[in-house]
Amino acid sequence: MEGGVVVTCSVVGLLGLLSAATGFAAEATRIKRSEVYDCALYPESPATALGSIAALSLMIAQIIITVSTGCICCQGRSQSPSNKNKRAARGSWASFVVAFVLLLVGAVINDQHAEENMSSGAGCYVVKPGVFAGGAILSLVSVILGIFSYPNFSQDQ
Repeated sequence: MEGGVVVTCSVVGLLGLLSAATGFAAEATRIKRSEVYDCALYPESPATALGSIAALSLMIAQIIITVSTGCICCQGRSQSPSNKNKRAARGSWASFVVAFVLLLVGAVINDQHAEENMSSGAGCYVVKPGVFAGGAILSLVSVILGIFSYPNFSQDQ
């Protein structure tokens, strides 16, 4: 592998690990139903910030891998990607979208304000168990598939 490939894959891998770690930390610190009393008082929780950091680092990793692979799904490249690379890129994007939505929706739902809920009649909501963890797992899947979609990474030497 070339030096640029190693650096790119390392940066993307570290961002993926950051996304997964903060996603699991958000799962551990999310507001639970037992912590909310009559929808009038929501406790403070770092899960909103952790979920947002996880989504942001995942998005940066996906942008880096997409730019560095030269948009692997595009035609007209001098080095045509293999079908394996294309499948990995599509899988990376699919898992990215689901992970990103899970992490952001979890962060938004965890950031409840009782006054807003009472005035709008929205009710009392908490993040269901597994939302942040699912986003964390899918962020790892997205980054791993993104790295394998890199044409120079998976070539036989």
